Amino acid sequence: MQPPTGPLAGIRVVELAGLGPAPYACMLLAELGADVIRVDRPGGGTQLVPPEREALHRSRPSVAVDLKLPAGRDVVLRLVDSADVLVEGLRPGVTDRLGLGPDTCLARNPRLVYARMTGWGQDGPLAARAGHDINYLGLTGALHAIGTADKPVVPLNIGADFGGGSMFLLVGILAALLERGTSGQGQVVDAAMVDGASSLVTMIYGLLGAGLWQDRRAANLLDGGAPFYDTYACADGRHVAVGAIEPQFHAQLLAGLGIDPEEHGRQDDVARWPEQRKTIAGVFATRTRDEWAAAFEGTDACVTPVLGLTEAPAHPHLAARGTFTDRGGHPEPAPAPRFSRTPGAVRGGPRTPGQDTRAGLQAWGLPAEEIQELLDAGAVVQAG
Repeated sequence: MQPPTGPLAGIRVVELAGLGPAPYACMLLAELGADVIRVDRPGGGTQLVPPEREALHRSRPSVAVDLKLPAGRDVVLRLVDSADVLVEGLRPGVTDRLGLGPDTCLARNPRLVYARMTGWGQDGPLAARAGHDINYLGLTGALHAIGTADKPVVPLNIGADFGGGSMFLLVGILAALLERGTSGQGQVVDAAMVDGASSLVTMIYGLLGAGLWQDRRAANLLDGGAPFYDTYACADGRHVAVGAIEPQFHAQLLAGLGIDPEEHGRQDDVARWPEQRKTIAGVFATRTRDEWAAAFEGTDACVTPVLGLTEAPAHPHLAARGTFTDRGGHPEPAPAPRFSRTPGAVRGGPRTPGQDTRAGLQAWGLPAEEIQELLDAGAVVQAG
């Protein structure tokens, strides 16, 4: 593994391996410079993709520890002794039953930030229930607001898992670390995807409360209801994205499309939106996506091509910024955000469960002889 660089250099994080938002958050922590060690179960757990291709497992070593054995549990507690943060994304109560709950860990290390990532939260009627991004998002009102007039549309798993989950987990961790600098004490961070996803639609709830939002899809300014904020099919079946909200941008949109603004009518005339949409759609259908992208280049009409996952990394703007990095011929997003003095970095590709057990534990202070004893006892496993 490459040595840590970035603004979080010197922060040590123990990650109890899970799925989705917690691994993503820990990947970001590692690429911002934190010394993260991922504790996997021997053989790994449920995997959506082969471990060697799991992008969320990059930039940090993996040690395999059998948490069902007392000696395995003690290994994690030894790591906790010198850690700044512990991240776990298991169901409520699981770490407590393993003897690794916040009370136990904070008693050993009162400065520890114990960060918990769940879908429903640590308490409440649904706390023990299974769920996925679509379920958490559905309960917040956000999923109801996204889609066509006929049905909600699944926005990948970025709304609750990564937006409402990982990002709020990171905010909680960083805020708790900052507060610890004053108090000298750690604390428990309860990050729930339903809480974070609800927070993400604060502005929409504000518009609803002000009478400026209808509680139905495709009827509002930002949900595809407005003809100047939507996607349109082009002659080749591909699409452009239009976001011409401000009047001056809307004027450039109409000019680029060759539409007479007097005939088109006022932008805020909601009654004419269906007619205006039909006109705009008809013009966009006459040329290909890339032809329209070229026609609007250099303007502020807020018209951009809708790129596929295989196209996006090669776009001149993203290529110029180095927004994507290459791993084995496959593009992956590079670390974000950027820093002027302490840049973050990808610190190596995905690690399979237990690939770094010896080296990882030794780097965190366990003697080589003790690690060998743990290996012999099956409390930890070295893969490969």
